[in-house]
Amino acid sequence: MVRHVEIMDTTLRDGEQTSGMSFTSSEKLAIAKLLIEELKIDRIEVASARVSKGEFEAVRKITGWAKEKKFLNKIEILTFLDNNISLEWLIRSGARVQNLLTKGSLNHLTHQIKQSPKDYFNSVIKAVNEANNKGVVTNIYLEDWSNGMRNSKDFVFEYLDIINKLTVKRVLLPDTLGILSPDETFEYISIIVKRYPEMHFDFHAHNDYDLSVSNVLEGLKAGCQGLHLTVNGMGERAGNAPMASVAAVIRDFLPDIKINLKEKSLFKVSRLVSAFTGFRIPANKPIVGDNVFTQTAGIHADGDSKKNLYFNDLLPERFGRKRKYALGKTSGKANIKKNLQELGLTLNDENIKKVTNRIIELGDKKEKVTAEDLPYIISDVINSENFKNKVIIESYLLNHKKGHKPSAEIELKINGKKFFEKGSGDGQFDAFINAIKKIYSHNKFILPELIDYSVTIPPGSNSDALCETIITWKNNDKEFVTRGLDSDQTVSAIKSTEKMLNIISN
Repeated sequence: MVRHVEIMDTTLRDGEQTSGMSFTSSEKLAIAKLLIEELKIDRIEVASARVSKGEFEAVRKITGWAKEKKFLNKIEILTFLDNNISLEWLIRSGARVQNLLTKGSLNHLTHQIKQSPKDYFNSVIKAVNEANNKGVVTNIYLEDWSNGMRNSKDFVFEYLDIINKLTVKRVLLPDTLGILSPDETFEYISIIVKRYPEMHFDFHAHNDYDLSVSNVLEGLKAGCQGLHLTVNGMGERAGNAPMASVAAVIRDFLPDIKINLKEKSLFKVSRLVSAFTGFRIPANKPIVGDNVFTQTAGIHADGDSKKNLYFNDLLPERFGRKRKYALGKTSGKANIKKNLQELGLTLNDENIKKVTNRIIELGDKKEKVTAEDLPYIISDVINSENFKNKVIIESYLLNHKKGHKPSAEIELKINGKKFFEKGSGDGQFDAFINAIKKIYSHNKFILPELIDYSVTIPPGSNSDALCETIITWKNNDKEFVTRGLDSDQTVSAIKSTEKMLNIISN
């Protein structure tokens, strides 16, 4: 029997508790739209009541949009037992669903709140009834519920007996400190679901032991009806259960459970949230990391060409991605052939062997090689005119004086013809790019969009260290990467850009 499970995203509330993280109101609105319209998330928790004036304005923007789109019931706010102050805040913000934070362990109640269970339960009853009278839907968090089940089950059951008699839509079970093992998760949720079959329970996992996805899997098997997730696993300490991994696990391991989440949009939303936050996605992060659909070993690329011997169910196309084949000392001829096919290039076996040897040589020097480097390597190794640079940056003059806008003068040779142009911008590289754009606009040619810019130097290096600038470009629907290396950061970016100009000219 197929069971539908709700997904509640808490990137904008719990995810924002990532150390050093804060969204602007415009960013919160943009992400809220993506989560509901692009990813098809059932519900989103967007803020904590009373945090700040900016938080209030962000919620007002989100609820205004949601009301117009008839999504208002999907917008949820964390509220507190504070004599209805946060409830009034929620109502003024335009929201209509509260996630009331209450204590789910006797330890928290005794040492933090310092109330008897009876007095505390009465305050919860009063808060829920007040919300109902004002037309606000209530879900209840049992903070520290996992420790409550470990150390004070009777208290948890006494509390749930009270909640069961109230007008509460959902009970939210957080593993607040990320302490649970998969076995405990299954045991505790099973007990509660069987004891209160008419109640709706959400599970909220944290990743302190790197067990959040495993715990979610066991929570679903135990019968929970909702999950709390965040984009890229954002959240306090080690973060929350990551949305992309959980979505893949549900589809591949729990065929009897259905979620509304649109799998193909996961990578797109992940990248956009990463851009907003400034927190880069680890290259090896499942589903959304840069390397997770990249084969490095040549034997794997060879196997992919022979009945997809190294494929599994996590096909990149499911997530709007493509499989890549890395170039390095372990790649071998099979990887190089795959990359040549992608670029539309053909070489005979003798020249492929030469190119392979050069890539292995570069790999031994710890140099990175991208698919877009191949034409340069081919030109160098076999001295072929077909792969010579068609665009050469002959010279450039960069100016940056305090109190003045940075400027650049460049001389560019395209297919033997020289062009000269000036530009200004917010920085030296921006001025350089604006000068390039002028040259290409005169020739009625649109340059690719720069969508990512990364600069690195070796750890422990001095100010004269080599900088590596890796730029990701988007040309129509295709993304590609170029790399520049120089002791000057701007010059390394210029070298990376020169490669881009040659790629689009071929």
